Amino acid sequence: MTTSALQVENATKNFPGVKALDSVSLDLQPGEIHALLGENGAGKSTLIKIITGVYRPDEGKIQIAGEPVNFTTPQQALNAGIGTVHQERNLIPHYSIAENIMLDRLPTKFGLIDRTHMRQQAKHWLGVLDLYIDPDLPVRRLSVAQMQLVEIARALSMQSRILLLDEPTASITGNEIAILFNLLRRLKDEGVAILFVSHKLEEVFELCDKVTILRDGRNASESVLIKELDKQKIVAHMIGRDEDVGDIGQRKDKLGSTKLELKDVSTAQGHHRINLQVKEGEVLGLYGLVGAGRSELARAIMGAERITGGEIRIDGKPARIKSVQDALQNWRIGYVSENRKEEGLILPHSVAKNTGITIWHRLGKVLSLFTDAMERLEIKPFVEKLNVITPSLEQSVGNLSGGNQQKVSVAKWLAAKVEILIIDEPTVGIDIRTKGYLHRLIWNLAEQGVAVLLISSDMPEMVLLADRVVVMKDMQIVGNLPNSHQYEGMSSRIMNCIHESGSEVDETVEDGVLAPQGA
Repeated sequence: MTTSALQVENATKNFPGVKALDSVSLDLQPGEIHALLGENGAGKSTLIKIITGVYRPDEGKIQIAGEPVNFTTPQQALNAGIGTVHQERNLIPHYSIAENIMLDRLPTKFGLIDRTHMRQQAKHWLGVLDLYIDPDLPVRRLSVAQMQLVEIARALSMQSRILLLDEPTASITGNEIAILFNLLRRLKDEGVAILFVSHKLEEVFELCDKVTILRDGRNASESVLIKELDKQKIVAHMIGRDEDVGDIGQRKDKLGSTKLELKDVSTAQGHHRINLQVKEGEVLGLYGLVGAGRSELARAIMGAERITGGEIRIDGKPARIKSVQDALQNWRIGYVSENRKEEGLILPHSVAKNTGITIWHRLGKVLSLFTDAMERLEIKPFVEKLNVITPSLEQSVGNLSGGNQQKVSVAKWLAAKVEILIIDEPTVGIDIRTKGYLHRLIWNLAEQGVAVLLISSDMPEMVLLADRVVVMKDMQIVGNLPNSHQYEGMSSRIMNCIHESGSEVDETVEDGVLAPQGA
C-alpha cells in the first residue's frame, strides 16, 4: 500500500464564536490531483493554513510521508516539502518579482545576494507559465492576474513534493489556465501530490482524480473518485441538498439610452483612443488575457488612473471623474474592485462599516445625524441576500473567509443603489450557490435599468451573462461581439479576436435589441 504524501486526521480549529473545523480528515496520495471543495466558510482555507503551519489545530494530527509533524511556522512546512498558493496574495508590493519568487531561498555569492542568478531563476519559472515580464519590476505595478501568476511561479520554484493550490485560477483567463493545467499534469506524472481548491466545478472534472468535500467545517465526503460523481452530487454534498444552480432565468430584450460612453479615451497606463458604450439595462462584458488592460481601464473610468485624452460621458454629458468617491456621489457609479484586500475592503473594520460606507453620504443628506442602528437597517438585507457567513455585523471583515469578504465587497455597492456598476471579477472565491445568486442579481440589476460593465476571466461566466462582449488585447479593443450565449461558438470568436492580427472585429448592431436568450 502506498504511503500517503499528506494525511490529516480529525483536525479541529476554533475561533471566537466560530468552529471553523470539526474533526476534518484528508488523505492525499503521491501522483494525485485531489480537489478540496466546499462553500465559503466551509473550512477549506483554514485546513490549508493548518497544514502549512499558519494555524495550529486545537485537536487532530498531521502526517507527511507517514511521519507525524507539528508545524508551528510556515517555514517549517516549506522545509518539509510543502509549497502553497494561498487564496489571499502573500507578495511584498515594494519588492521585485524576482525577490518575491526567491524570497525564502535568496541565492548568495561571496556573502552577497546573487541578483543575476535570482533574476535567471525568476525568468525561468515565469517562463514556465508563459509570463514574460521584467523580473525586476516591483510587484505593486502588476495587475491582480499577474500577481496571481507570480504567486504560482513562486510555489513552483520550490519544487515541492506536496503542492497546495487555493483558488489558483481565480484571476487568470483560459489561456493561462490551460498552461497551468498542463504543468500540473506533468507534476502529477512526476509523483507530486497536488491539493486543488476551486469553485469552478468544470475545472475539477477536467483536472482532478479525487475529491474531498467540506460542509460547515466537517467532512461531507472524503477521497471520493471524481468519476463516481457528477455536478449535482457534488453540489448536494456541499450544501446538504440538491439545488438547481444552472438556470438564471430570462431577461427582457430592450435596452435604454446610452448611460456610459468613452470617446477616444487614452490613459497613462497605455490605452489609446478607446471607444465604448454601455446602455441602460445592458450587461457589457470586457474580456481579455493577462495584461490586456481591462482593470486599468475600469480604474481610469473611476478616476483612479489618469486619463490623458478623450472624454467620458454620463447620460451624454462630459464627466470629469476625480476619484471613486466622486464617481459614487456625483455620477452614481459603483466599482467592485478585483483587489478586495487592498482596495475593496477595510479589513480591520466591521461587516457593517464596510457595507455601509457607500451609503453614509446619502443618509447624511436625509438625516443630519444617523445612528449605527439606522445603518444596520439599511445594509442588513444585502448582507443576508448574499448569505455572508459572519457571527454578527460587528465582526471584523479581516476575520471572514476570502469568499465572504468578496460578498461584502459586492454588498456595499448594492446598498449604494448606483446607476452604473463596474464589476471586476465578481465571483472570485465565491461558492457555486452564491455564484448562481450573483449571476441572477447582475441580470436583475440590468432589468432595473442599471448599466453594468462586467470584467471576468471566467469565460463561461462571460458567455452566460453579457449581452455584448468587448475583447481587449495590449490595452486596445480588438473585438466588439454580440453574445449568442452559446459557449463553443462565442469562446472561439472571442479567442480569435485575441489571437488573430488585423483590424478590430465589430459585429454590433445599433437598434438596441439583444440577441434572444440561448439563440
